[in-house]
Amino acid sequence: MKRVLLIAFHFPPVQGSSGVQRTLRFARYLPDFGWEPIVLTAHPRAYAETSDDQLKDIPPGVRVIRAPAWDSSRHLSIAGRYPGFLARPDRWMSWWLGAVPAGLKIIREFNPLAIWSTYPIATAHRIGGSLARVSALPWIADFRDPMVDGDYPSDPAIRRSFEAIQANAIRRAACSTFTTPSALAMFRRQFPERANHMALLENGYDEETFAGQTATGRLHPERLTLLHSGVIYPSERDPTQLFAALRLLKERAPAVLARLGVRFRAPIHFDLLADLARTYGVEEHVELAQPVPYREALAEMLNADGLLILQAANCNAQVPAKLYEYLRARRPVLTLTDPAGDTAQVVRDAGIGALARLDDAADIASLLERFVAQPDAGTLPTEAAIRGASRRGRTEALAGLLDRAVAHGGA
Repeated sequence: MKRVLLIAFHFPPVQGSSGVQRTLRFARYLPDFGWEPIVLTAHPRAYAETSDDQLKDIPPGVRVIRAPAWDSSRHLSIAGRYPGFLARPDRWMSWWLGAVPAGLKIIREFNPLAIWSTYPIATAHRIGGSLARVSALPWIADFRDPMVDGDYPSDPAIRRSFEAIQANAIRRAACSTFTTPSALAMFRRQFPERANHMALLENGYDEETFAGQTATGRLHPERLTLLHSGVIYPSERDPTQLFAALRLLKERAPAVLARLGVRFRAPIHFDLLADLARTYGVEEHVELAQPVPYREALAEMLNADGLLILQAANCNAQVPAKLYEYLRARRPVLTLTDPAGDTAQVVRDAGIGALARLDDAADIASLLERFVAQPDAGTLPTEAAIRGASRRGRTEALAGLLDRAVAHGGA
């Protein structure tokens, strides 16, 4: 069987859900399509939070090599301060020092035919580029998000570093893959000479993780619960107008609000959400919940009355990975986003019409009123959309890209 070296920072036991799944499920399904994966990841000490619940999902027999890595903010700082170069391109730049020798050892011992690396984090593509340059193996550079987009990253030195790594990956990789049509189109405009070396490889859900999961009952016996599962990023998923919408309902339709609650599962920014709930006087309708193991999070989705997506207009070229798990959960989905973005398009293509602008409290309030009146109206995905979003199918597409890269010698 052909071998491929997968380079990914986010891999069990890092605490997380949807973001970890891309590499994990590629490793699970690649052998079905003729490729044996070898995973090069970081030592667990590099992760701010860990959980053992997904370790059992690593396929038996898959080699996982964990190279030395440190988080500059936690391991290399004095009184919380550290030199700026230790955060370029990111706080885990030390991983490159351990991963390149480890990768070269893997290449010598196991003779992989190709290299694949995935961003985030930036250091992963730096490692992939270094190994591809030294070994002359074809390299596929996977971009789960654009590295440079709008005003991100805001730090000028980090931005320059990201721009250099991104350009090197696009120009040297046999193929660069993107998770959304807008990201693919944007990069084809920026690098027209490499347009034929780019492909769309969307996120998805894994049916195996839903095995044995069933809806067991509502999350709250007396009101509808809207669930947002995962991190709230203040700049990319600013929930302020959602709280303002809850306040509008409190003032103009208190009977509607009495039937509604919003649960944020593992949002990370607990203080921000608590402050917003107090500011808008809606504390009794907002629940902040701690992280739970991945499969428990999936079970919670199955039991929610509705599932909530937040995506700001500055992320129009991105689609939250959790959206595909939401589709598989077959529960009502409410999406707060720019209607011109890729997230809105994926939702519409799935047959869902329940959208409102994330920056418009009145629009959100109207959507919530409609949801409370008729939870299933325009909120449920089609079966065709669910079938089309499986990670096994996405892995088959990756295997095809690997086959072509090897056949063409990385050109």
